[in-house]
Amino acid sequence: MEPPANPGDSPVELELTVENVESALYQLYFDPDMELKNVAQKWLTQAQGSAQAWQFCWALLSPDKLPEVQFFGASTLHTKISRHWSDLPTDQHESLRMQLLSHILHFSSGPKMVLTRLCVALASMALNLIPQAWPQPVADMVRAFQPQKPDSEGGSGAEASQDPHAHCLALLELLTVLPEEFQSGRLAQARRAQLREALVREWVVVCPMLRQLLQSQDSSNQVKEKVLRCLSSWVGLDVPLGESHELVQDCFTALSNPELFDTAVETIVNAISQPDCQRYIDALVKLMPLVLGLHDQLKKAAQDGDMETSHGICRIAVAMGETHSRVLLEQVDHWQEYLALVNMILYCTGIPGHYPVSETTSSLTLTFWYTLQDDILSFEEEKQAVYLQVYRPVYFQLVDVLLHKSHYPSQEEYTSWSSDDKEQFRIYRVDISDTLMYVYEMLGAELLSNLYDRLGRHLMDPQQSAIWQDTEALLFGFQSIAETIDVNYSDVIPGLIGLIPRINISNVMLADTVMYTIGSLAEWLADHPVMLGGILPMVLQGLAKAELSVSSVSTLKRICRECRHDLGPYAQDILTVSQDVLVKEIHKSSQCMWLMQALGFLLSALPVDEILGRLHSLITPHVQRLDTLAQHELDPANKQSIVHILGMLSSLFTTLDINRQADGLEGAASPRLPASQSSQNPVVVVLQQVFTLIQTILSKWLDDSEVVEAVCGVFDKSVRTLLHDFGPMVAQLSEMLGQIYSAFPQASALDLARQMVHIFAGDEHHISNIKGLTEVLTSATLTIFQQGLRDHPDIAESFMHLHAQILKRKPDLYQSEQLDIKALFYCGILSLKFPETPTVKAASLFFTELLPRCKDMPSLGEVLQSDGKLLTETILQAVGGGSPRSLAEHFSEVLLSLNRHCPAMLSQWLKETLQTPGFPSAQVSTEQKHTFSQQLLREQTNKRRVKEIVKEFSLLCRGLQGSGYSDY
Repeated sequence: MEPPANPGDSPVELELTVENVESALYQLYFDPDMELKNVAQKWLTQAQGSAQAWQFCWALLSPDKLPEVQFFGASTLHTKISRHWSDLPTDQHESLRMQLLSHILHFSSGPKMVLTRLCVALASMALNLIPQAWPQPVADMVRAFQPQKPDSEGGSGAEASQDPHAHCLALLELLTVLPEEFQSGRLAQARRAQLREALVREWVVVCPMLRQLLQSQDSSNQVKEKVLRCLSSWVGLDVPLGESHELVQDCFTALSNPELFDTAVETIVNAISQPDCQRYIDALVKLMPLVLGLHDQLKKAAQDGDMETSHGICRIAVAMGETHSRVLLEQVDHWQEYLALVNMILYCTGIPGHYPVSETTSSLTLTFWYTLQDDILSFEEEKQAVYLQVYRPVYFQLVDVLLHKSHYPSQEEYTSWSSDDKEQFRIYRVDISDTLMYVYEMLGAELLSNLYDRLGRHLMDPQQSAIWQDTEALLFGFQSIAETIDVNYSDVIPGLIGLIPRINISNVMLADTVMYTIGSLAEWLADHPVMLGGILPMVLQGLAKAELSVSSVSTLKRICRECRHDLGPYAQDILTVSQDVLVKEIHKSSQCMWLMQALGFLLSALPVDEILGRLHSLITPHVQRLDTLAQHELDPANKQSIVHILGMLSSLFTTLDINRQADGLEGAASPRLPASQSSQNPVVVVLQQVFTLIQTILSKWLDDSEVVEAVCGVFDKSVRTLLHDFGPMVAQLSEMLGQIYSAFPQASALDLARQMVHIFAGDEHHISNIKGLTEVLTSATLTIFQQGLRDHPDIAESFMHLHAQILKRKPDLYQSEQLDIKALFYCGILSLKFPETPTVKAASLFFTELLPRCKDMPSLGEVLQSDGKLLTETILQAVGGGSPRSLAEHFSEVLLSLNRHCPAMLSQWLKETLQTPGFPSAQVSTEQKHTFSQQLLREQTNKRRVKEIVKEFSLLCRGLQGSGYSDY
């Protein structure tokens, strides 16, 4: 029989027969048609909410039904009890409880999914009745499941004698889901506190029973596993460890049973990880020997390669040590036991094997060392000194262990690892690096001295230095610390810099770490430039190797940035090697960009009269290549090469700034030359020389956004870096930008124009060019808006940003007769309707820049008077549901600006627009709309309050107020 075709019928109209429900379930589970499945799903959900569900659920639980049908019956019971409890008359509570208990006993042998849902239903019922109507639920449940004599009254007792083992498991299932149902239920805070208190009182019944079952010789592994899971569930209620530590102790015996090991670990970890346990110090102290007693089992597991066992025991040790670090440190009488636990965790950190291939345990321990250190350093000075005496040696051992664990495997073994294993190992080394950096706070300069002495001894011994992993690990330790700690005052860094050139970097992994170590010392080298000569050749040697691409290029970039004023003697070598590797295309595109940025820093610090010559020799091969590509036919390979070369020029011009030279020298002997015609900025000279070539490229690739974006990128980076020095380029660039945008509008051209407005709109030498450019761009964009711009949110966004910048830097441009202000205003309104956040944000910015100027500029004031109502209506429609809720913040900024600069008009527009029935939403009443208007009009300065008012109104309009969504 088909379920009714219209799932929208009211519950009264649904034919809620057991047959109908079964038919819908068959459809849901077995029909291949997804549409029919969805119809059945909706119908069944509605059926569960009906009053008849209290009756038909029992019929579905009949023994002759399919398990899927029985499961739906049990789920329906849970739904009714958890969500529709108030529908059930009080006088039916007892009979429902007896029926549920009876069915749980009946299904105790399975199916498991049906049994669990019935247990959850009874647990939900108990939570509705505790404590007044059902003061001792656990005791009653235990009593109901106890084996009884066959001649006793009541069917359940007779059933109970049939299979005590199954009934024991069913009782444990019920006791397990009771706290879980409490944790997952939606409860008011006061009710939750009342229920938690009532359930914790029941623990005195549960705990002895669990102990008895766990200790009993007759209990099967299945029962014992259930006991462990049950304890784990109750622990979540913060039951007092003082009352359960004996049960937790019993759990340790289960660790010797392979079938119970995983569950026992989970339970013990849950039990001792409760922060509340710290109140029961005696109980924790009693558990300590049991944790320490696992050390032998841990060592054996590690030797046998039993990763699961070592992992589990480590979790227990870390849970005990980390959760209760401070409490256990303070137990002075037991300091040796806690030190033994710390050493046990240290063993776990250094467990044999390579992470993550032959061990996964060591990573669990790293946060413990942070916690222990924080707790030790938080004691007052005198007490701290005592603990440091004990634990500093342990932390020095930890450093040795961490460096050993960071070792790469042999090249052959590493090659055999999967890419996922390599990535996990990389992340693991980052975690070790962070730990070493943190440990430095406790060990201080002695740690660096220790590492330096070891590295020195290692490199002096030919046999030892042949083991590249040891060298790499020691350097990795140095780099970890130098990357984030100021080592400028360390007396071992000069020695380290002296040792580095002695390292044979034939191994790639070692060479990588050498490069990163040098990079981490770039700031130190800037203060000690005399040491650069010994280090730079290694970096340049690495630059020539593709396999060292990332590390060598990033290191050179750091050196060029930090030490640029001292690189004069080495500039030719750096430029020669860099040019060579760029021409040979040794590096990938992103590293080429980094390298050009490095060279930009380098060139910036050279004498000004040298820069142009060096710059020409650097870029000439690439410009020649660009010229050749410009003559070729259009094809993807050529395009990528063009974009790559333009990207390199952009990167170079991002950092090539001769103004930096004067800043860096702080009044030293080589000040910046004045920017006159005779001494134009070298970047401008180069741009003027390649301008015709760039025009040629654009003429061929004008309709390709990637090429146009790359061209605009070259000029954009130059404008941002050179600022007013870019002036000589303004006229020709303005003309070119107007031409390319008129032919093929692209957002990147608008973004470049915005930068030019930002820098040059206030400069009388360039204002005519800027004015002409903005007029051309605006005219072309208005035409696109008329044709429909929905598919180009990026152009709308950039256009709004451009005009916000014009209004901010040079609002006088709006006096031009060439600018159609009314059309611009309307474009802003259209942009507010876009669903894309960046576009709406840009349009909001445009209006918040425009509205304050309406009073002083009559032309703007006229447009606002005629179209302000449309703007208000558009914003209200968006807030009322026309746009995503996340955009409400931006609309509120426009409303605030309207209220601040034209409150009387806004009041009138709100009144006129909101009086329309059903606008902006049928969900809000006239009174609510009036309240919103009044609240809004009262706020002319408080941005946060306006956001709250608009957010509240938006929720009301969407019917979400009070639904829980208001928090998101």
